[in-house]
Amino acid sequence: MRVIICEDDLSQRQSILTDIVQYANFHIPGIEVVLCASSGVEVLNYINHYPADCYFLDINLEGDMCGLELASLIREKDSLANIIFVTTFADKLKLTFKYKIAAMDYIIKDPNKEVFQENLIVALKTAYHRYIAIGQQNERVNMLQFKVGENIRNIKYEDIYYLETATVAHKLKLHTKSGIYEFYGKLKDYEKLDTRFRRCHNSYLINIDYLFEYSPKERTLTMSNGHTCLVSYRYAKNIK
Repeated sequence: MRVIICEDDLSQRQSILTDIVQYANFHIPGIEVVLCASSGVEVLNYINHYPADCYFLDINLEGDMCGLELASLIREKDSLANIIFVTTFADKLKLTFKYKIAAMDYIIKDPNKEVFQENLIVALKTAYHRYIAIGQQNERVNMLQFKVGENIRNIKYEDIYYLETATVAHKLKLHTKSGIYEFYGKLKDYEKLDTRFRRCHNSYLINIDYLFEYSPKERTLTMSNGHTCLVSYRYAKNIK
């Protein structure tokens, strides 16, 4: 689960980051903090290029936009994202209904460090359980869930470039916007994942939305991320 923190107070931001990273390292290695930002603009710039799954947002952000406005923009891009608000003023929480954000949780900045930390971890664990549950509904949410070691990953179909057989027997290599992952599986099990995925070779299953160029003579194709995949005679019709 890819986590983003947005908090304009430096000490509070570092505290949230430390608590999440320490808990994840010891209990849920599948949680990764991919961005720790001080403004909504930083968050929007990031998610315009890379995916994220869970957000810890300060409601009272200073600058171009408040946390509620940022959350509203996040929700427009991703209806399934876990949004958790962190705030000093409990009366601000009622505004989340006005913005129709459907936040997963709210954490009050309790002056008692232990209480705040406990509430933060409870919210993090709840978000992770929800993250796993969402991925198990792959056909409904257009999301591929797989296991890397002991960690569960969810990747949206729209963030997948292609799958290929790995050099390790019975393993696949998944090329995505957020990186490359290896897991156990067979390509044939993913051929009917979605209409956008097409087999082009015994070793490749591509997302045709990211097909940049096809060379029938060379029997190769170039994906929009610059990678080259092979095309066999048997599967050429899937590409044409």
